[in-house]
Amino acid sequence: MAVPKRRMSRSNTRHRRARWQAAPIALVPVRIRGVVYKVPRRLVRAYRTGVLPPPEGGRS
Repeated sequence: MAVPKRRMSRSNTRHRRARWQAAPIALVPVRIRGVVYKVPRRLVRAYRTGVLPPPEGGRS
């Protein structure tokens, strides 16, 4: 594991941590039984094959 040679200041530490942000999940439209839902791209196949039930509030 990498070990820093010097102590990092509190300002630099907080500045570095503040840049890490979670990206919003991109939703794509998918048609299930004639109704269009917006679901995450990685779950489209699961919704189409019926592994997951259609989302409740995901209609658009």
